[in-house]
Amino acid sequence: MIKLLLAALIATTLSAKYTNCEFDNKDYIDVCKKVVKNGVSYKYANKFLLSYFKTKKYDEVSWKYLQPRHITTHKKSEKKANNVLVKYVPDMVKHLKKYKEVYDHSEKKYGVNREIIAAILMKETKLGKIKPTHDAFIVFNTMVVRTKAKTSRQKWLLKMGKTNMVSIITHCYKKGVKPESCNLPSSYAGAVGIPQFMPNSFVYTDSYKSKHADLTKMEDAIVSASKFLHKKANFSKLIEWKKMPNLPKVESSWYAF
Repeated sequence: MIKLLLAALIATTLSAKYTNCEFDNKDYIDVCKKVVKNGVSYKYANKFLLSYFKTKKYDEVSWKYLQPRHITTHKKSEKKANNVLVKYVPDMVKHLKKYKEVYDHSEKKYGVNREIIAAILMKETKLGKIKPTHDAFIVFNTMVVRTKAKTSRQKWLLKMGKTNMVSIITHCYKKGVKPESCNLPSSYAGAVGIPQFMPNSFVYTDSYKSKHADLTKMEDAIVSASKFLHKKANFSKLIEWKKMPNLPKVESSWYAF
């Protein structure tokens, strides 16, 4: 009986004609309307938001770590982790030599020092060695479905979850990826790729030589991180390290922090 009901449901879904954004979940209505406004078809938006594999599966680990008490612990651990990174400087030097051509291109195009980008990529995923184990859309869908927007943090969390769902659906639609195949490996917080971009930041991605940027490729990660700092933090001119005053003092202050 269950198999028959499931088969009937699938058949109904496949034959359905979607022309609106009618959902029982009002947050899904918001997401649907926004992606349609971005150029996504009603059919694609509905199939995505009705997909069992995308909206009926929840990331319990992610939801656990996003709770306030775990965030506090994470912030404390983060400071300790920053100081440990100094031992990876030799790896960064090798990395900079290996991708010299890409960094030359990136510095010329965006005006962001290669050392800054390499440090970010090391901090985020140890230059791509840390592999994500979550699915970005499922992370944000869990966030949206589970969050009760009562406090200011909960309201922020809900809004952030919805805007990132919109970004993912729009991203996959424009790339011609079917909803069930739109799998973006991420951290428990939904950050994607080597530079750990939130989906909302996909507009800042850039590829090295290919048509579409792939944040799991080191070359595209380097150029994308450079573009992000150029656009979001107004980086445009390379820092001349030798002209920086009191560099040892700046470094000492960092470790103290």
